[in-house]
Amino acid sequence: MDAPTDEHLLQAFLAGDQGGFEQLVRRYSAELHQFAYRFTGSSASAEDVVQETYLQVFTSAATFDPQRRFKPWLFTIAANKARDHLRSRTRKREVPADAPVGGQDEAGQRFSDLLDAEGPPPEAELEADDQRTTVRGILAEMPERLAEVLILGYYHHLPYRDIADIVGIPVGTVKSRLHAAVACFGERYRDATQATAKRRSAANETQPKMPS
Repeated sequence: MDAPTDEHLLQAFLAGDQGGFEQLVRRYSAELHQFAYRFTGSSASAEDVVQETYLQVFTSAATFDPQRRFKPWLFTIAANKARDHLRSRTRKREVPADAPVGGQDEAGQRFSDLLDAEGPPPEAELEADDQRTTVRGILAEMPERLAEVLILGYYHHLPYRDIADIVGIPVGTVKSRLHAAVACFGERYRDATQATAKRRSAANETQPKMPS
């Protein structure tokens, strides 16, 4: 038996079935928390965003257009709540994404490679920590409109149409923003890693040589 759709669960809730709302909470809580965490960079803020999102869904369910799909509506609410949290404090974002960065000379390197969810082997931990710090620093300084589409498009794998609904822009603009976001990140990442390599090289040159 097929699981009920999001829209059917919401209609069931509006008809008085509290279980419909509870199923929606279970279905999307983890994904919403991941989205909010990567948008805000804070686990505490992510928890607040999820709670505030479901509170608005609970109180505004009757306004939902049954001709629309539930998930883009849900993420629209979550994105708005996350923006509110970003405006109230210093921005810090982590945005893993399965998209290539850099030019042809760096083919095959992807955002998800830079933020390995499983973690590096022990001998590579220090280097990986430095890399994550670099990535997060770059993304924290990227324009919010670019980071937002990266999160939705490359981490949550939402289709262009859904991103357009959530962000409130045409599908064509979604595509151009994703392209611009990848290019922006790739350029800044190259500059940052080159600067880091130069600093390490200079530090090694200044270290005293051990006698042979």
